Amino acid sequence: MNITYETNLYCLIGNPIEKSLSPIIHNSIFEIFDRNCVYLSFNINGEDLENTINAFRAMKVKGFNVTIPHKKNIIKYLDDITTEAKIMGAVNTVKNENGKFVGYNTDGEGFIQTFSNNNIDLKDKNILLLGSGGAAFSIGVTLAMQDINSIYIGNRNIESCILLKEKINSINNKIITNVDNLQLENIDKKSIDIIINSTPIGMYPMEDMSPIELNGYSKETIVYDIVYKPLETKLLYESKLKGFKVFSGISMLLNQAILSQKIWFDLKEINFKIIEKLAGNLSSYVE
Repeated sequence: MNITYETNLYCLIGNPIEKSLSPIIHNSIFEIFDRNCVYLSFNINGEDLENTINAFRAMKVKGFNVTIPHKKNIIKYLDDITTEAKIMGAVNTVKNENGKFVGYNTDGEGFIQTFSNNNIDLKDKNILLLGSGGAAFSIGVTLAMQDINSIYIGNRNIESCILLKEKINSINNKIITNVDNLQLENIDKKSIDIIINSTPIGMYPMEDMSPIELNGYSKETIVYDIVYKPLETKLLYESKLKGFKVFSGISMLLNQAILSQKIWFDLKEINFKIIEKLAGNLSSYVE
């Protein structure tokens, strides 16, 4: 593309961002749709966050994404945030709306979109959610808004599991919720429809590890690992050997990017079919 004074700037801020795939993804989408835009990433320290946002205002940045560790702290520097972002207490997408910076959160929706893309109905499903950190929180809150039957939260830190359980119940008290450590000694494995890994187990430096053993689950189990580097974690590799249907974190990452662009460009509909093309282009970056 030819960058001119008319080229619009979109960004990612976080720390660290050196290995982020967001610039590759967003610039590829801009190219596919012939948009005169460029996407850059910036490594921003916490003490520089306010100055960065003020600079973005002065530069008339059209929109930007926010990743760890700034998803919560960014809120106090924005003009407004959406209801979803308020519920999650975090922002990952910001849009410049006529000079006002408005915060959104597409984390949960990006996760759920994978099931929609693959015609998987979440109604009455029993979910095993591994982890209780920021990603698990976004996923758990989003699942609470779905018509699922139960969520079983497993993590090393039981206290954080309980906090997530309470948040889910505050949104939807009809959902059955339970918590346990990663040994999962009290779970009825045969009843689980979907296993979701939102822990860092499986990514560097734990590539040779899996968060759980897979014995005892139904052959119809779906396994979704939100880790995207490596593309095939040990959990997904072992799940494939058992014949489980699997999804990698690259799906969630791409969905979030497309949903951000939906917000930035006021799109009524979005074409998720471009995901297959983008996923193929990204494979060399995540191995």
